[in-house]
Amino acid sequence: MKEYQETTKEFEEKIIALDRVTRVVKGGRRFRFRATVVVGNGAGQVGVGVGKGGDAPTSIVKAVATAKKALITFPLYKNTIPHQVQVSSDGATVFMKPAAPGTGVIAGGTVRSILEVAGVKDILTKSLGSSNKINNAYATIAALQSLQVDEKPQVTKKVGK
Repeated sequence: MKEYQETTKEFEEKIIALDRVTRVVKGGRRFRFRATVVVGNGAGQVGVGVGKGGDAPTSIVKAVATAKKALITFPLYKNTIPHQVQVSSDGATVFMKPAAPGTGVIAGGTVRSILEVAGVKDILTKSLGSSNKINNAYATIAALQSLQVDEKPQVTKKVGK
């Protein structure tokens, strides 16, 4: 009998968007799929990829391959980011601020998906400008890439009654 080894996934994958795109031609409409996927290892490595294909599974596989090629590494400080950052990319602006332990991920859909897969546990964010998922994903990646570990972390404290 063959022994099967259980393979553990190195990266966690999450689909941000799966869109059916249409091209109008002489005979009618041609349908294709575009997938936007984020991959991360939960310890400060994350990448975003977009893939297109004739069917949904093909586009997802292509997007995952693109995301793995575009991996970035960023510094984590006690499950949050070391300092606040605001970055614009293609009309989308993302603002991120470190948070105290126990705050959780306060973020919108695309930014939340990226930060969860990247391993950030406590953070405050705001997406400004565009609501386009792909542009927000690229702005989030640019913000994480611009983080530097030199600065002393400034964590906001929770204020309660």
